[in-house]
Amino acid sequence: MSAYTLESVLDVIQEEDVEFIRLQFTDAFGTLKNIAVTADQISRVFTEPFPIEEASFQKDGQGGEERLYLIPDLSSFAILPWRPQTGRVARLLCDVYKADKTPYEESVRYLLKKVSDEAEKKGYTFYVKPECEFFLFHTDDNGVATTLTHEKAGYLDLSPVDLAENVRRDIVLALEEMGFPVESSHHERSAGQQEIDCGYLPACQAADQIMTLKMTVRSIAKRHGLHATFMPKPKSDCDGSGMHIQMRLMKDGRNVLVDKDNPGNLSREGLAFFRGILKHSAGLAVFTNPIVNSYKRLTPGWGAGNRLSWPPQDGESVIRTWLSYGGKREIELCSPDCASNPYLVLALLLKAGLEGIEEGEGENEDGILKSSGCLPANLGQALEAFAADPFAAGILGESFTAKYLKQKVREWDTYEKMVTPWEVGEYLYRI
Repeated sequence: MSAYTLESVLDVIQEEDVEFIRLQFTDAFGTLKNIAVTADQISRVFTEPFPIEEASFQKDGQGGEERLYLIPDLSSFAILPWRPQTGRVARLLCDVYKADKTPYEESVRYLLKKVSDEAEKKGYTFYVKPECEFFLFHTDDNGVATTLTHEKAGYLDLSPVDLAENVRRDIVLALEEMGFPVESSHHERSAGQQEIDCGYLPACQAADQIMTLKMTVRSIAKRHGLHATFMPKPKSDCDGSGMHIQMRLMKDGRNVLVDKDNPGNLSREGLAFFRGILKHSAGLAVFTNPIVNSYKRLTPGWGAGNRLSWPPQDGESVIRTWLSYGGKREIELCSPDCASNPYLVLALLLKAGLEGIEEGEGENEDGILKSSGCLPANLGQALEAFAADPFAAGILGESFTAKYLKQKVREWDTYEKMVTPWEVGEYLYRI
């Protein structure tokens, strides 16, 4: 992301014939929202910020009646490459403020910045490298999404078996043109499944990148006549799509999570950091795996990882680690998926890890973090696990948590009452 000033943004708007700017923010549930303004209004939004309703942060549009204001982050300015080249469209990610010019405490970007600032005061900077998986499916004659794909490609296959090569190419080029680093892209294990791996960025920039990636993937896929979905498990007979998160905790120029002389190459701080994450993982599942469908991806045997232990046992641990070429140790958390809100996920993981370090829970010589069970098996169990662990509520605040959980309880209750096609097929004629 470039270090823009208002003057340089205005220059680019004029030079590139930008006509519209989308003022974007992310709601409580990880949905990107926006308001479009014309280019001649861009100076005004800094002196007279654009108002939105507090209810826009909730999925059902219900909630608080306070008027809030969008303050654009100039460093996030980017022209959307897939939009028309004449009368172009740009975007600015926004922070959300109240009328008294203080940050809106329930803005997810603010929550992540707050936790990151707390870490910085202790000398830590949290770097994240997200790996985002998604499916590309056909649409029907009316443009409605299906779960059909013509291809039969598998892991790392290439053209002509891999029919999505050009789609991924266009996605990567668009992201790079917008200023986001992309390390690689490839076909994943299931037919129609893709992965794009981003570079390491500080936590807030990484969350911005995830939101930008999801917008870009959907937009480019549509231009190719396809539907892109980040749904964790769109088909029962395929691998699910996750959002693996590689992590580095930097202090004085060094990744304090690793130590090549310790068992498993995790440092004492690293053991403590991940013990803190494992300790709270069940209670955080309602955020890292926030929808009913999330838990169908976490079913044992599909390689997603649901065991809360280290070192890995039979490949099912939520934490994985390996040596990169040259001997650097890389560590990732495998359980989150792209249905989650990345700002909340990264804030909660960082806070949980730092709590582990502060409590010194990694002080074991053998490098083993004893198993504390598995992740919840469904959203209902995740809600129960959250109720038993007040950790997240203490970070996100009572008001935000109450609104978030209200929606999740409603979602689970609705699902439990549904009669599924499987039930009809299994029982209608037999009983």
